[in-house]
Amino acid sequence: MRRTGVIISVVAVVLLGGAGLVWFLARDSGPRGTAEDYLAAWSRGDFAAMRALTDGAPADFEKRLSTMRTELGAVKQDYTIAAFKDDGGSFNADLTLAGGRTWSYLGAFSFLERDGKWKARWTPELLYPGLTEGQRLRTSRAWPSRAGVVAADDSTLSGPGSAGQLAGSVGPADAKTAAALGAPYQKGDPAGLDGLQQQYEKRLAGTPALAVQIVDAKNAVVKTLKTYGGKEGEKLVTTIDPRVQQAASQALKDVKKPASVVAIRPSTGEILAVANKPGGYNRALMGHYPPGSTFKVVTAAALVAGGMSASTKVGCPATTAVGGRTFKNYHHEDFGTIPLREAFAHSCNTTFARLAVDELGEKRLAQVAQQFGFNAPIIGGLPAVRAAFPDAKDATALAAASFGQGEVLTSPLNMAAVAAAAQSGTWRSPRIVDAALAAQAADAGGRKPEPPHKIEPAVRRALHALMPAVVSEGTAKDVSFPAGTAGKTGTAEYGSGDDPPTHAWFIGYRGDLAFAVIVEGGGTGAEAAAPVAADFLRASRAS
Repeated sequence: MRRTGVIISVVAVVLLGGAGLVWFLARDSGPRGTAEDYLAAWSRGDFAAMRALTDGAPADFEKRLSTMRTELGAVKQDYTIAAFKDDGGSFNADLTLAGGRTWSYLGAFSFLERDGKWKARWTPELLYPGLTEGQRLRTSRAWPSRAGVVAADDSTLSGPGSAGQLAGSVGPADAKTAAALGAPYQKGDPAGLDGLQQQYEKRLAGTPALAVQIVDAKNAVVKTLKTYGGKEGEKLVTTIDPRVQQAASQALKDVKKPASVVAIRPSTGEILAVANKPGGYNRALMGHYPPGSTFKVVTAAALVAGGMSASTKVGCPATTAVGGRTFKNYHHEDFGTIPLREAFAHSCNTTFARLAVDELGEKRLAQVAQQFGFNAPIIGGLPAVRAAFPDAKDATALAAASFGQGEVLTSPLNMAAVAAAAQSGTWRSPRIVDAALAAQAADAGGRKPEPPHKIEPAVRRALHALMPAVVSEGTAKDVSFPAGTAGKTGTAEYGSGDDPPTHAWFIGYRGDLAFAVIVEGGGTGAEAAAPVAADFLRASRAS
C-alpha cells in the first residue's frame, strides 16, 4: 500500500459583472487529509460526502449516521483528529446533547488506498469503539413529574370549564411539535397542547434525565455509557383568583349564546378571571369584535383631555349627517342639548360622531386610543389579540370609529383593560402571570409589553362621573347592579343590511375590580350583557 502526501491545488476564477470571486479547491489528500475531510463532513452532517470517502459503506450508511444523531438528540457535533500515524489514528468526538449536556469519546479509524484514492475502512466501530453489527447508539430519556399550573392561591388550575381551558392540556407531541420544541423532545413525548401548558412548556416540563446507551436491534440495552441527571419542572403561578373565576363562570351559566367575561385588577393589571361559554375557543382573549359604544369611554376621555367636562353642554339630536352618511341614536332618541354626562349615560351616537369630527380629529382620537392600549400588543402570559384602531380614511370613518364601529376591533380582555384604566387612572397591559415573568415575554416580532400609560387626572375624574351615570340613570338603569358599580353599555353592529345583528357589551368597574362582558349576537348591551355583569358582581361579592 502506497502512502501519498497532501497536494493542494487552487484555481481562482474571477467572474465578471460583479458576481464576485469563486474559488475551486481540489485536493489529492493523503490519509491524513482524507481523515480531516471525513471528520469535517461528519461534523457538519454531510453524510453523502462521508459515503464517498468510505470503503465498503453499507447501503443504509447515511440512515445509520442520521439515526445516530437523531436518537442521541445531538444538537451539535464536532469531530477532530486526536492522533494520526501512517494510515490510521484516533479522533475526538464532542457532542452537545439535550439540555446542554456534553458527551465526548475517543474513536478510532483506519484508511486504505483504493483505486488511487484514500478512504476510511468501514466497520461499525467507526461510529463508536466496540459497536458491532446490529447495534446502535441512543439516549434514553426519563422526564420528571410535570409541574403544575396553579391559581393565585396555589390551588390547581385545571378541570372542565374556563379554568381548565386557561391551563390547557397535555398530550403526546406530534412530529411537528417535537421539531419546533427541539431537543430533547421527540414524537410521542408529553407536551402542552394549548393554553398555559403550551405557552410555558419547557418551564413546566423540566429537563429529562439522560442515559447514553448501546442497544441491539430489539432495543435491549447492551451497555450504558453515560448518565445525566434531570431537572424538575417549575410550577406556574397565575393571577387567577378562584373566587372571581367561579363568579365569572357562574354568571354565564344561563346565557344561551356564545359569551365571555373577563375580570382585571386595575391597580396591578392582573387578570383575575377569564370565562368563556362554550369552551374550546378562547374568545375572551382571541375574539376580535367591534366594541360599539363601550369605545365612548375612550372618545369621552379625548374630549375631556381637550377641555370639556362632564357638565359641558352638547347636542344629542336623533340624527346627524357626516360626509354624506346619516348617524342615528338607538330608537332615534332625541335628547336635545344636554350635559356630556347625560349624553354618555344615554349613549348618544350623534353626540360622539359630531364631536369626534368637529373637536378631535383622527390623529387626536388615535393618540388617546393608544393611551388606552389600542394598537399595543398584549403579552401577558397567553396569546391575545391586540385592540385595533386603524387610521380613519375620512370624516365618515372617524364618526363611526368614535362609537366603536367601522374598522375598530377589540377583545373582551382589551375592553376590561380600558375599564381598569378608567378606574385607576393608569392603563396597564393585562397579565396572567407575575410581573417579572410577563416582562420577559415578547411577541413574534420581539416587541415587549407596553409600559403603563398614565391618564390625565382630569380625565379620570370625568370618567368617574360619566360611567356611574350609565348605571344610575342611563342605558343600564333598569339592571340591578351592586352599589358602587360604574360602566358602559355597548351594542355593536356587525354584518350588513338595514338592521344588522349586534353583539351585546358591558364594561365597567367596582372597587379594584374591572370587567368586560360580551354576548355574541346578543342584541343590546343593556338587555343581554349588563345583566350578566350584574350577576358576576353579585357572585364575586358573595363568594
